[in-house]
Amino acid sequence: MRFLNRIAHVFNSSEEIFIDDKSKIVIISDLHRGDGNWNDSFAKNQNTFFTALSYYYKENYTYIELGDGDELWEIAKMEDIIQEHKDVFWLMSQFYKDNRFYMLYGNHDIVKRDPKYLTNNLYRYYNERASKYEPLFKGIKVHEGLILNYKPSGHNIFLIHGHQVDLKNSDLWKLTRFMVRYFWGPLKFLGINDPTRTAKNYRKRHSVGKKLTEWVVYKKQMLIASHNHRPMFPKVGEPPYFNDGSGVHPRCITGIEIRDGNIMLVKWSVKTNTKGVLFIARDILAGPEKLENYFK
Repeated sequence: MRFLNRIAHVFNSSEEIFIDDKSKIVIISDLHRGDGNWNDSFAKNQNTFFTALSYYYKENYTYIELGDGDELWEIAKMEDIIQEHKDVFWLMSQFYKDNRFYMLYGNHDIVKRDPKYLTNNLYRYYNERASKYEPLFKGIKVHEGLILNYKPSGHNIFLIHGHQVDLKNSDLWKLTRFMVRYFWGPLKFLGINDPTRTAKNYRKRHSVGKKLTEWVVYKKQMLIASHNHRPMFPKVGEPPYFNDGSGVHPRCITGIEIRDGNIMLVKWSVKTNTKGVLFIARDILAGPEKLENYFK
């Protein structure tokens, strides 16, 4: 099938990163950072995400953003997103300065695959307080796919957003973006959902997961993807297709952690104690499970 060849092409052209049992990695996607208007899906989880990312920074994790970090279908200007969520971008830039940050593009931020776009929009930002431009992600490369080479066994873990199996969000992305920006976006004011959004369409969500699993079985290759906002953590013996979920769940952010040679699915959410005090906490939803168990 065409989508099998498309994913295989990304796999064969992806940069390889070597990891071992001392590596600490967190994978989060589909944050859809916006410009702070009423339709900014990320706004309600901004504090939760900042708290989670602060934890990962202090614990010396490498942060991998698995696509659709920014909502560049509904929002035309990247600078508007950066200005609205400048604290988050500042923290991400600290990961980047420490060589602990990798960014992949998805369908909603597919424009990041253009090096000229990166130069003009991500290399620097305008600091309004200082009234000058300052470095942000100078020289950054945004990937379509990444390979984590697990050195103890030599096996690979393939990372991809997943929109590549979705025709409207890959080959026809420009048409779909036009419809979202100028038609479905405005209709949200009337409470009408966007049918192009994979996360809002159960049949499309299921179809994406099914196609990605087919590729995993076909290639006998462990895969971590996103796109459909549906967390997946297979049992040992099942096809090793993982999905990190998203950062725009109504009540939490989900992600995948790899550390000490283990993999797990986690969530960050706002909780309350017996005194009614709100706090942000991390919970393990699935795992930990040894990586090597998925390579057998």
